[in-house]
Amino acid sequence: MGRPAPRPLLLALLSLAVCRGRVVRVPAGSLVRVVGTELVIPCNVSDYDGPSEQNFDWSFSSSGSSFVELASTWEVGFPAQLYRERLQRGDILLRRTANDAVELHIKNVQPSDQGHYKCSTPSTDATVQGNYEDTVQVKVLADALAVGPSSRPPPGLSLREGEPFELRCVASTTSPLHTHLALRWELHRGPALRSIIALSHEGRFHPGPGYEQRYHSGDVRLDTAGSDAYRLSVARALSADQGSYRCVVSEWITEQGSWQEIQEKAVEVATVVIQPTALQLAVPRTVSVTEGKDLDLSCNITTDRVDDVRPEVTWYFRKTPDASLLASHMLARLDRDSLVHSSPHVALSHVDTRSYHLLVRDASKENSGYYLCLVALWAPGHNRSWHKVAEAMSAPAGVSVTWLEPEYQVYLNASKVPGFSDDPTELQCRVVDMKRVEAGVRLTVSWYYRMNRRSDDVVASELLAVMDGDWTLRYGERSKQRAQGGEFIFSKEHTDTFSFRIQRTTEEDRGNYYCVVSAWTRQRNNSWVKSKDVFSKPVNIFWASEDSVLVVKARQPKPFFAAGNTFEMTCKVSSKNIKSPRYSVLITAEKPVGDLSSPNETKYIISLDQDSVVKLENWTDASRVDGVVLEKVQEDEFRYRMYQTQVSDAGLYRCVVTAWSPIGGSLWREAATSLSNPIEIDFQTSGPVFNASVHSDTPSVTRGDLIKLFCIVTLEGAVLDPDDMAFDVSWFAVHSFGLDKDPVLLSSLDRKGVVTTGQRDWKSTLSLERVSVLEFLLQVHGSEDQDFGNYYCSVTPWVRSPTGSWQREAEIHSRPIFITVKMDVLNAFKYPLLIGVGLSTVIGLLSCLIGYCSSHWCCKKEVRETRRERRRLMSMEMD
Repeated sequence: MGRPAPRPLLLALLSLAVCRGRVVRVPAGSLVRVVGTELVIPCNVSDYDGPSEQNFDWSFSSSGSSFVELASTWEVGFPAQLYRERLQRGDILLRRTANDAVELHIKNVQPSDQGHYKCSTPSTDATVQGNYEDTVQVKVLADALAVGPSSRPPPGLSLREGEPFELRCVASTTSPLHTHLALRWELHRGPALRSIIALSHEGRFHPGPGYEQRYHSGDVRLDTAGSDAYRLSVARALSADQGSYRCVVSEWITEQGSWQEIQEKAVEVATVVIQPTALQLAVPRTVSVTEGKDLDLSCNITTDRVDDVRPEVTWYFRKTPDASLLASHMLARLDRDSLVHSSPHVALSHVDTRSYHLLVRDASKENSGYYLCLVALWAPGHNRSWHKVAEAMSAPAGVSVTWLEPEYQVYLNASKVPGFSDDPTELQCRVVDMKRVEAGVRLTVSWYYRMNRRSDDVVASELLAVMDGDWTLRYGERSKQRAQGGEFIFSKEHTDTFSFRIQRTTEEDRGNYYCVVSAWTRQRNNSWVKSKDVFSKPVNIFWASEDSVLVVKARQPKPFFAAGNTFEMTCKVSSKNIKSPRYSVLITAEKPVGDLSSPNETKYIISLDQDSVVKLENWTDASRVDGVVLEKVQEDEFRYRMYQTQVSDAGLYRCVVTAWSPIGGSLWREAATSLSNPIEIDFQTSGPVFNASVHSDTPSVTRGDLIKLFCIVTLEGAVLDPDDMAFDVSWFAVHSFGLDKDPVLLSSLDRKGVVTTGQRDWKSTLSLERVSVLEFLLQVHGSEDQDFGNYYCSVTPWVRSPTGSWQREAEIHSRPIFITVKMDVLNAFKYPLLIGVGLSTVIGLLSCLIGYCSSHWCCKKEVRETRRERRRLMSMEMD
């Protein structure tokens, strides 16, 4: 049957591909298969750069000379009629593995399939470059391999963990060719399949994954028994060895130095069932033990194993019965070598063959909880190895540790009760009738305060101090600062006596006090745990107190007549309900409303503290530093004197007295403060009245001119001698069109003729002089634009009294006068005009000079050159 012509479309596509150096390859040598097995022949193309997928044709020849079409990847009608039915059934099929590779599969190989198979690739290349086909020979042998179990039907083995077992498989072949057998034992547990051990066709043993250690230790072996029997030996069975065992045998042959597997057979050998080891544990359900005694717990083991198994026992402790094992604390462990691992206070002992005891020495409250026993049984394996055959955990054993509380009574009494504020208070807390107080118990105290309330309102207690089990004292918020300052003292006088002392009891300290004595027990980790609290009855600290009373009376012993005389005032003090008072005195003066300098203002003049230290307060008159005196006449009487009084001293004078109580050492507490009645100083005189005014002949000046301002003082009423008058004069200016800015001090002249000038930021200067008895002249030299504004003067008159002392009168102010500073236009532009004319003249003369020089040197040279050219032209014409 001839090969049909390619389709036109396929030929057109193939004509576009150019295959250079194409090589088609199939397996080298010959392939050997057994009847009934599957034949797979791969074919691939190398050095192919054509279309995305290469097409393949397969042909068959029984003799190797005449081939018939078998299968094609691109033409449906390519196979011969002999193979079309097998192709339709799927016994023969092509499977593409890559764009340039394909496999021929023949299922259930028959003897007629022996022959030569050719793989070729169709091409329309103009020239053939390479190999477009390749042939392989296939040999088909008869099935000569026999595989089976040692007994039929396959046995079922039931054994305990740790017991040995053996399985056998029989395999032989009668093939006329020289073949080799390979064998593999497999274990099936449900859908999982595990390879146990294998013997390759080259005679090498390979343990499966997870069996390497058991194979090297000799626990799992593969041996031969006779010429056709293969034995699997397991020295000690594990729970993982349960399942179905299968023996898989494959036959191999070598062709041209390479091995081929020609067939494989498997047989079920046996089903192995591993019986679990029975293990039960028994511990007591509940145990009660007295604190300080030993706790003994037993763990009894029941098992059906009678062979050589070793238990591993571990005791765990947890606070709650349902906690996880990870949250439990391991107390002790006895390993399979009978070595005990525990702490100094815990012991684990092996009483008999199946009983293990846990002993906790000197039990305490922290040992209350739940105890569990975990047991694992270990069986010996091959080559001194061990494997776990069973494990179980007991139910939790509830342990409660009871405590025999010590018995004692607590009494609180006040050894010192304050009868007055600032007196000390001392409380003693005693422990009596002590029973069952052992050496490992400590007694500590806590002090509490509760305020007195007349109603039934609930008042919370406030912690003053608390002592821990290690005798560390901690203060409460109320007492921390006072305890650090030494006002609160907490101490332990004896083993059964605690004291609390308040150095200075205040009104806020009145109330109920009680103490709490706590019993602490020492634990194994040297920590202390509180076991009991006993409260004392409260003690009330209270004294009847009355409000402090302080009365101060001021009087004037001598009548007061006129300015210049000495003013004297005495202050008498009386007090009630103040303990050992000392007094401090402050003299104040309240100016009358008519005093414009400080209306309704109270000034502090001089003070005397409780230690009789005198201090000048706001007395700033430098000429009268020694003019005031304050002294202590008696313990409750003070005297104030003011020498050479002036009219400005008029006002109301008082004594401010403060009573101080001692609080220990050199410390004082303010008890009460009182103000005396006022003593008035009033000067009834018919002296002169002074007025001040400002005048200027130059209210408007040009910048740079002199500004003259006169401050004129006028006198009304009594006529005074000029020698009996003196004035302090000060000039002020407000540099604005209104009076909305603060005045600036320009210059001042005191009554002794001393002139003081203020600082200025511009160039104009000032001078101030007295031109007559009642006139004062201020001059501004070289006035500037900034000198404009409102100017006024302030005058303080001084008048000599008949006694010869100078009396300061009230300060007076003049009305302001506005000064204008104008700019001189002619003078402003005179110098710029002169400079401009001068520069213009110089520039004009310089321009004329430059023009003359240019015409003299440059233009003369050009004329000579022109004449020289004319001469040349004239000579040429003549020629």
